[in-house]
Amino acid sequence: MNDEAYMKLALGLARSTIGQTSPNPAVGAVLVKNNEVVGMGAHLRAGEPHAERHALTMAGEKSKGAVMYVTLEPCAHYGRTPPCAEALIEAEVSRVVVGTKDPDERVAGRGIRMLRDAGISVTENVCVEEARELNRMFFHSVTEKRPFVTLKTASSLDGKIATKTGESKWITGEAAREDVHRLRHEHDAILVGVNTVIADDPSLTVRLPGGGRHPVRVVLDHNLRTPADAGMIQDGLAPVWIVSSQNGNTERKSALEEQGAKVFELGRDTVEIAPLLTLLGEQQIRSVLVEGGGSVNDSFLRSGLFEQVIVYIAPLLIGGEDARSSFAGSGIRSLTDAAELSIQKTENIGRDLKITAVREGNNVYRNH
Repeated sequence: MNDEAYMKLALGLARSTIGQTSPNPAVGAVLVKNNEVVGMGAHLRAGEPHAERHALTMAGEKSKGAVMYVTLEPCAHYGRTPPCAEALIEAEVSRVVVGTKDPDERVAGRGIRMLRDAGISVTENVCVEEARELNRMFFHSVTEKRPFVTLKTASSLDGKIATKTGESKWITGEAAREDVHRLRHEHDAILVGVNTVIADDPSLTVRLPGGGRHPVRVVLDHNLRTPADAGMIQDGLAPVWIVSSQNGNTERKSALEEQGAKVFELGRDTVEIAPLLTLLGEQQIRSVLVEGGGSVNDSFLRSGLFEQVIVYIAPLLIGGEDARSSFAGSGIRSLTDAAELSIQKTENIGRDLKITAVREGNNVYRNH
């Protein structure tokens, strides 16, 4: 096997942990000696050993003189765990093959320099595009200082998310709904507007056959109308963060906080998207799945602060001027101001069609 083949093995290990390592990236490592795999590992959860250390532990004394394949540059700083570059030097590996550099300013090439200064040969950018794609949300977050935003909608063929009477369960099929739960597992936070909470009392949790990590539930609520007895506040399954304007409603704020919700006051009259994302970034939220209604989607559309759109389209026609659409509000005034998207993937999910589109020019992680 060559460098690329071993790196693909490491990438596979890392992919199996997507959704559970944040705020850290997903990383896989494979240790090879005399053309045999002697150790492998993946970073499983923030605060636990990194992928390289798992591989070194498995290999033991065989680490000396071996080649380490790792999807992301070994860390060079002390965080919740010691630097992996230091561990590789102590283990006396002969060479390190890296998928991509880490854009985190605490690393950003320092791990590679530390290895080379110790006399260890380093090969960079093996399967680099796959390595960057693996951690695109992490890369975006650390370079832009705000979360990676995915807008998700589910609609009929004519773009309706509900009939004119408000009926919306279920437009898409069971397979598509399960796929949405995978998306939730892969994102740090899920965001909706207060109208969705009042109308549907959603749980916004992950319900997959094999379990999954529940995201932080974020509610945009300018005037603190979220009911203190809402299901998501009472279930205790994941944090609930309510973002409101500075409306001075201390009584409502206290009632919500007494039930365990965390209330952030942001802006005087309304919550703007840019400061909202800055706030979430400061709270170590790397990625946000927006499952709001038409008004929330419109706010993100007009702000331009989103990176990906995922649309589930059901083979239904609803029609009607008064039937709710995926995007409401004032929208974009001119076609020249419309968001440019590139369709990345289309796939059939049960009876429905899933379209994944990314913002043109927003793949920041590709430039690092």
